[in-house]
Amino acid sequence: MHAIRVSYWAAAKSAAGVASDDIAVDAAISLSEVVRRAVALHPDSRLPDVLKACSALVGDRPVSSEDPDTVMVPPGSSVEFLPPFAGG
Repeated sequence: MHAIRVSYWAAAKSAAGVASDDIAVDAAISLSEVVRRAVALHPDSRLPDVLKACSALVGDRPVSSEDPDTVMVPPGSSVEFLPPFAGG
């Protein structure tokens, strides 16, 4: 069994109540499935709404402009959710 490390930043971290989660996987899963499993770990939270507004990185690759159903995340990878930041 391997895992995907999901890291939350700023508002996503606040909504999840933790900085990161490890999602156990046997094989690559879609980014949509990563989101589904992350949300399931934090029921009754604001996390689903916050993640909809977030940019996503798989490893160090920005994937927000891609279809999350087709972005595959292999075991051992990291996924980071970055909410929009204000400022200049």
